[in-house]
Amino acid sequence: MPEITPELVLQLREMTNAGFLQCKTALVEAGGDLQKAVEVLRKRGQATAAKVAAREAKDGLIAQHILPGARAGILVEVNCNTDFVARNDQFKAFCDEVARTLLANPQADLEPARTALVAKLGENIQIRRHQKFELPPGQPGMIAAYIHHGGKVGVLVEVGATQEATLARDEFKQLVKDITLQVAAGNPGAVSREQVPTEVLEKEKEIAAAQFKNKPPQALARIVEGKLEKFYQTYCLLDQGFVKKNSEVSVKEHLAEVAKALGDQVTIRRFVRFQVGEGVA
Repeated sequence: MPEITPELVLQLREMTNAGFLQCKTALVEAGGDLQKAVEVLRKRGQATAAKVAAREAKDGLIAQHILPGARAGILVEVNCNTDFVARNDQFKAFCDEVARTLLANPQADLEPARTALVAKLGENIQIRRHQKFELPPGQPGMIAAYIHHGGKVGVLVEVGATQEATLARDEFKQLVKDITLQVAAGNPGAVSREQVPTEVLEKEKEIAAAQFKNKPPQALARIVEGKLEKFYQTYCLLDQGFVKKNSEVSVKEHLAEVAKALGDQVTIRRFVRFQVGEGVA
């Protein structure tokens, strides 16, 4: 068997980022063969991944990547067990790699990289979810993302126009940025009233009616209508108070003002907002 020199161990470390003793042990098992030693470490990584998989992964980071030209973008959530690992540079780099890779190829196999990182960091790391937006050919618009609160909240939006020239205007770029901030802060559930799911709307009506069930029918109808109006102002992005103007105008009103200045029709087409750990039991 070839001598296991410090140089050989360091070479394996550079290839795998595994610890010094792990690399030395792997080289001994592999008879000094670098490639076999890599396989040994990968197998151990998979074993480690299986061992920690039972631990809940509720912490983590949101990452994003937008392609040049802003016609496609992605938002991803990657979970781990603790905030300590969420702040680790290797974990952050993995999150960025996940975003870039899945934007280029949503079917990409990231399992080898994931299990290798589990072996290094010793936590249950999971790629929980991702959302990709892409503009159809010939449709003017912009995809933008915003990461808030140290990577704990992320937003992806698509804002459309009818003229290509609009996309280069500073007013349009600022509007798109402001919309990402609005979604992060306001946490809306839909762009407009028309997009509110029927079951959500019916539930709000039911709650409002139950609160004032002793009121006369005509009064109750007005009360429910008023309650729904307040609900829309919270749930619907366009009805929310525009945060950057201290809610003195609605997002819809600000959008119309900017569109008028641009001389174009501007539309918030869709958005998605991820918050680390939301919905995890």
